Amino acid sequence: ILRNRCCVTSTTFNFALSTFNYLFLLLPFPNICGKLTSMKDWRIKYGLGFLAVALTFNIAHYLLFNDSGYILKFIVAQLGFLPVSVFLVTIVLNQLMAQREKQALLKKMNMVVGTFFSEVGTALLALIDPAATDESLRNDLLPSNNWTEEDYQRAIATAKAGKFSGHTPAAGFGELRTFLLSKREFLLLLLGNPNLLEHESFTELLWAVFHLAEELSNREDLDNPGPKDAEHLNGDVGRVTGLLLGEWLSYMQHLQEDYPYLFSLAVRTNPFDCDASAAIR
Repeated sequence: ILRNRCCVTSTTFNFALSTFNYLFLLLPFPNICGKLTSMKDWRIKYGLGFLAVALTFNIAHYLLFNDSGYILKFIVAQLGFLPVSVFLVTIVLNQLMAQREKQALLKKMNMVVGTFFSEVGTALLALIDPAATDESLRNDLLPSNNWTEEDYQRAIATAKAGKFSGHTPAAGFGELRTFLLSKREFLLLLLGNPNLLEHESFTELLWAVFHLAEELSNREDLDNPGPKDAEHLNGDVGRVTGLLLGEWLSYMQHLQEDYPYLFSLAVRTNPFDCDASAAIR
């Protein structure tokens, strides 16, 4: 009897392996043309394959030990643990992995942010210069090597809480329009970057800057705007100012932590430092 059971078990195992190998060969690997079958197809094949293996092992266990009660108890026990397993894998573990991937992507996106400030951001801060009418803000915009995490968080909170809705750019609307229109193609290239969707605050800044450029480009006379029109434009400038300061401070913190040599140059060319000079003195 034992020999017969072993023969049956061996046959069952061979059938399971053959079935799984057959299904494995049907999985959607790229062919010569580089085409892939649909996601639904390979998921069904995987599911059927693993189901066939599970059934085969349970049938083999029954034929070998003739203990259907144990199999039933084991299945019930596994089903009882299944919700916990699903929670741990699909929610907790998946969330941790997604968060880690997002952090890695945001770190890479700092290269794009750095390009923005090199081409547009730093010069735009100098043109707007919110500290020109609020000297108390200037001290929060002078990061140095001595700044800590708390200093940056305090400065970012101050920038976000600032009331810039009535702020008029120091350079005037005309010069601001000329500058933004000269950077229009660069801004469009940045907006076309699909990875920016993961960097919500920076994307919001780009939209605000682009909207300000559109508002200014659609006006003929910016030297003497009407009171209501000036108020509207100041509101657009204020929106850009708050978002721009927050991103600039976050970027400066990133440079201080990961790229000290770039941070040194950024500090020496700080647009809010009246004595700023790229030359080391």
